Amino acid sequence: MKDELISTAKPQLTCVLVGVILKLQDENQAFEYIDELEFLARTYQLETVRVFVQKLEKPDKTTFIGKGKLDEVAGYVKEHNVDVVIFDDELSPSQQRNLEKVLGKKILDRTTLILEIFEQRAHTAHAKTQVQLAQYQYMLPRLTGMWTHLERQRGGTGTRGGAGEKEIETDRRIVRDKISLLKDRLKEIDKQMATQRKNRGELIRVALVGYTNVGKSTIMNLLSKSEVLAENKLFATLDTTVRKVTIENVFFLLSDTVGFIRKLPTELVESFKSTLDEVREADLLVHVVDISHLNFEDHYNVVNQTLHDIGAGDKPILLVFNKIDAFKYTKKDEDDLTPSTRENLSLEEIKRTWMKNLNNNCIFISAAKKQNIDELKSTLYKLVKEMHIKRYPYNNFLY
Repeated sequence: MKDELISTAKPQLTCVLVGVILKLQDENQAFEYIDELEFLARTYQLETVRVFVQKLEKPDKTTFIGKGKLDEVAGYVKEHNVDVVIFDDELSPSQQRNLEKVLGKKILDRTTLILEIFEQRAHTAHAKTQVQLAQYQYMLPRLTGMWTHLERQRGGTGTRGGAGEKEIETDRRIVRDKISLLKDRLKEIDKQMATQRKNRGELIRVALVGYTNVGKSTIMNLLSKSEVLAENKLFATLDTTVRKVTIENVFFLLSDTVGFIRKLPTELVESFKSTLDEVREADLLVHVVDISHLNFEDHYNVVNQTLHDIGAGDKPILLVFNKIDAFKYTKKDEDDLTPSTRENLSLEEIKRTWMKNLNNNCIFISAAKKQNIDELKSTLYKLVKEMHIKRYPYNNFLY
């Protein structure tokens, strides 16, 4: 018998996605959320094999989806031996427990999936601490008897309760202790990073912000000639990278920050406080938008709302529409009298919409193809120079 080469590669885990379309929700928007969830799953290295969507007036209190749809999901999961079931909205602790009982598989909701991705992509001690804190804060109200392994993380500290103490209460106390420890550790890190920001001197600070996967890191590499990781994945950048940039005779600090996303877990916003301080303390924000995405305006609004929520909504902003090389549209027939949609508008037509009122604070580029990068540099040069002159009117011998 001829020897056969047996692959040792680990097979990719599979998942199904589950979402609901609420009574007053736009159906196209709901499916766009599902598409984004699939991208999140792919980033987490899961293969999506099926999508289930149900129209509901409101999510079911016990199982999120209705009994009939749940039976359908359970049947498919069992028949195809699916590994993970992912829900597009945050599940309550009771919903999660009920779904685990019925489906017998690992259950993730959108928040948990984002937290898991952040854990995968955290490389520095700072990022790992931030992600751990967010995970424990999310975990605390969802503890069940399955978390007894946490006891081993206490080391030699022992337990305070007697022999009759309930296991779940022990686990909750362990998690609370862990949260307290991580918060203390982050306070120290935050102090160190605040000191670092103060020690950067008198240079103007510019921060790249935007929805995740819009090309911020690629722009960072072009402007600073650095090698920041740039991938076609969500949350490729977790740690804030700061580089000194020189354009002609103007110097400034440029930071690349974590990308925003819809329904960003509040636990992450809180634990990534020091990372977001780079945005809050910047003199100028460069808001990068992927104009090739069909729902780029929604992404633009999500970022603007997030900036407002973290106290950075009043910052000067340069709006950069990236990926013009990937922009596509379908031209309508001349006899088609139906209203035009985003899919029917050319790039030039889009530029004549609300963007025309942005004056000179709006640029269209392709970072990947290096299109219009000189225009981006000259605009940044002008804005940073004006800020420096205004701040240091007696220190402008360079100009």
